[in-house]
Amino acid sequence: MRFAYLTRRRRNVLAAMACVTVAAGLMAGAAAGSSSPSRTKASHASSGSAPLATSGTVNWWGWTPTDETIANSYISAFNKVYPNIKVNYKLVSITNWPSVLRPALVSGTGPDVFDMQPGAYVSEFGSFAENLAPLYQSALGSSWKSKIAPIGISGFSSSGKLTAMSVGSTYAGTLWINPALFKKYKVTPPATLAQWVSDCKVFKAHGVGCFVQGDSQEGFDQDTLQSIANSVQPGLWTAVSKGKAKWDSPGIVKTLSIWKSLFTDGVMQSGALGYTQYPDGNNAFLTGKFAMVMMGTWYMQDLTRAGMTSAISAAGVATPKPFPIVSIPFPKVAGSSSAMYGDADYGLAVATTSKNRGAADTFVKWLTTSKAGQQLVANSLEDIASLKGVNPNFGKANLVDRATQETLIKNLIKQVGTVT
Repeated sequence: MRFAYLTRRRRNVLAAMACVTVAAGLMAGAAAGSSSPSRTKASHASSGSAPLATSGTVNWWGWTPTDETIANSYISAFNKVYPNIKVNYKLVSITNWPSVLRPALVSGTGPDVFDMQPGAYVSEFGSFAENLAPLYQSALGSSWKSKIAPIGISGFSSSGKLTAMSVGSTYAGTLWINPALFKKYKVTPPATLAQWVSDCKVFKAHGVGCFVQGDSQEGFDQDTLQSIANSVQPGLWTAVSKGKAKWDSPGIVKTLSIWKSLFTDGVMQSGALGYTQYPDGNNAFLTGKFAMVMMGTWYMQDLTRAGMTSAISAAGVATPKPFPIVSIPFPKVAGSSSAMYGDADYGLAVATTSKNRGAADTFVKWLTTSKAGQQLVANSLEDIASLKGVNPNFGKANLVDRATQETLIKNLIKQVGTVT
């Protein structure tokens, strides 16, 4: 299911441009320093026998960041601290990733650092990755596991080895709403299934769409189904996914019954099975035609004026006017709160064949464990930083409505920091 998860985030040119616009407003413009091919030793240990280095060349291959401007902003900030380590970023299409990476790693001509994601890639490429648990410990101390989002550890662990260090994570299990529509029609955001149905009747009575979802895309169907299942029986969806429970168990039957009721009781929009989440559902929500949409933390990109303006423009509006959006918990459709879920968006692995191990460790350590590196990740608003306690710099973000958005988003980030 991991490949479906990748499609949940906007990965087209317009989205990349919006991300760059947001990132540019948040990130300090750091000029890249000079580099040198020589290696020098540092005083602290790295993930293996090779010491960390303060000079050298690191070749980083990844399918993300999808826009090289964001990757280069990370590198430029890194070079402020380590001016003599040159990092070369090579963007590889996610569809070509296995066919490009494997032969390069096998031959020893591949990258020093490469992207990793939880799931199949850990199984496929884990043997080519160094164990980075000691690097975490050298950076954060013996209690390093308590300082990193749990899913940034579990997703990359295999056969007693930590194959990568998490850059950031994405989470699902929330609705995003247009508060102006709720206020205009005196509607309260839904906390239960009955209230959700009632809200939709009010919106429809005024000719406004209620909830929109692209049900032709399985990744988004999975989000809603898992959220329902988490309200029915916490942990059930994960259990059946791992073969520890049956897909025809009573809890799953109830989950599917509630799913069906979203259609029969008027929560899902007419023709939902023909909609895609991107662009259909996303555009319908951003153009004010619907009051609610099922999205996760990747939607934080649209909290800023720059991000929201670009997103509305991409939805086809000639003169876009940004409006504030906020996230709310998934309704208690079966009586219980629905826990959020997610995984590390991507991590950085150090290749066992790397001839620049010390410099590679230095770069990976800086981006994934330093407050400066993780602040850049947080500020991009694409991922939630893996290092706990690092929040986006909302003071520089120019939120559409800071008064209503900032506290809610800070609470969301704090909440997902405990998700396993």
